[in-house]
Amino acid sequence: MPDVKRTIKIVTEQKVIDKPSGVEGFPLRKWNIQIFLLNEHGEDIPANVYSKATYHLHESFGKRAVQAVTSPPFKIQEEGWGEFDMTIVLTAMEKGGETTLSHDLNFQENRYETKHPVTFKNPKPALLERLRESGPVPGDENGKKRGEESAKKKKRPEKGVDMDQLAENLQRLHEDDLLQVVQMVHDHKSADSYTKNDVDAGEFHVDLYTLPDSLIRMLWDFSAEKVGKH
Repeated sequence: MPDVKRTIKIVTEQKVIDKPSGVEGFPLRKWNIQIFLLNEHGEDIPANVYSKATYHLHESFGKRAVQAVTSPPFKIQEEGWGEFDMTIVLTAMEKGGETTLSHDLNFQENRYETKHPVTFKNPKPALLERLRESGPVPGDENGKKRGEESAKKKKRPEKGVDMDQLAENLQRLHEDDLLQVVQMVHDHKSADSYTKNDVDAGEFHVDLYTLPDSLIRMLWDFSAEKVGKH
């Protein structure tokens, strides 16, 4: 699967509230943080490519120093008098990995935004489809979204091919077998197929849903046989 790059926007809001802070010269404030994904037009959309956001606050928050939020916009709200740096760990859906962001909580403005580039490495089909809701992914023709096209390809007329199982089989192959798979893909891919050979990283990426049915059948038969022998 191809790597997909997106941009996350963190929105912070804060205001002074009429409560004693206990620290002279530092008024008590109420603050909140929300997390959004930017689409291809730079507009805010729900960051539903993530299943969880975990906030690691200052240790002075005690039991609330680590807080997990499991639905967009992953809003957290607290009260305090001090500024501090925190980390936010975003967990992608479909076991798509974690991204750790650093965030500076400060009181210079009532509302401020920060943007962070993020990369989804080898996203699984369900995550890839969710990413398409925010814009094209590598391999999409002419920069257009292929949500409907990919949905059709998931319902392949080719009987006996489980695409998720195929992806798992390919990951379990030994190195020599993987080299044969790469050669098969090079020899039988179509003009619409997405492949990327990252020589420096020693990685080969392919979007299975862009491969011809005949090649999918070849990969299915080959990988099933090899995995069965392991």
